[in-house]
Amino acid sequence: MTAFARHQARGVWGELSWEIRSVNHRFLEPHLRLPEELRGLDPSVRERLRAHVQRGKIDCTLRWESTSGTSPELHINAALLTQVLGAADRIGSRLGASQPPAVMDLLRWPGMLEEPAPDLDTLNAAALTALDETLHELIAARAREGARLQRLIEQRCERLAELIAEVRTRMPQLLDEMRTRISSRLAEIRGELDPTRIEQEMVLLAQRCDVDEEMDRLEGHIDEVRKTLTTADPVGRRLDFLMQELNREANTLGSKSADAPLTRIAVEMKVLIEQMREQVQNLE
Repeated sequence: MTAFARHQARGVWGELSWEIRSVNHRFLEPHLRLPEELRGLDPSVRERLRAHVQRGKIDCTLRWESTSGTSPELHINAALLTQVLGAADRIGSRLGASQPPAVMDLLRWPGMLEEPAPDLDTLNAAALTALDETLHELIAARAREGARLQRLIEQRCERLAELIAEVRTRMPQLLDEMRTRISSRLAEIRGELDPTRIEQEMVLLAQRCDVDEEMDRLEGHIDEVRKTLTTADPVGRRLDFLMQELNREANTLGSKSADAPLTRIAVEMKVLIEQMREQVQNLE
């Protein structure tokens, strides 16, 4: 299901920023991008994602900006400074001209300025707390998208129900027209055929064109789709199955179609079912 959430948290350890993007996918497929210092959070982040999301391709990114880089307090590597000054004195003694290194040159020396090591326990706890907040925002966004998709699916279910009613209304007239058309064609050779056999063949033909069972199953599947949409549990896989069943009955209706109006209805049903199937792929 398509959704996006972003959350920031600030503290003495700096600024943490989570971004989570979710797109439709048949299964849960998380992709994590974590700072090197927080790479140990990977198992905990995946566990939290699985607890909140069952389906979807999830891109989860964490950024961390330490405040130590902008702190006015400078931390000098005293041991390194002693080594550098000692080396400078020895070089000066050998050259016979001792001159201490410039202060700015010393500050630019690799490793001379140290960043205080972060408290990883505190930082990890803050990152996971911020992740929980981000996931709550993501779930809320997915819920809003789910409500919109639910309305779209319910609208198509309503239209399918109208088409089923249209088929039920059409079938008696269709069977009468078939009987009249066949009787008219056989009128010239009726004397050469057994009337009983003709009647039997017409009954068999009517049975092959009868779609009452298909209409009953379509109505049952539509009721199940509506019921499933109202549950709080994940519904995506169940709706996938129901879309397959709806499509199977629509195909059967099309194969039994005996006139243009019935064919049109079967085609429209398949279009509606395909539209629902595409939307169901976005549901969890």
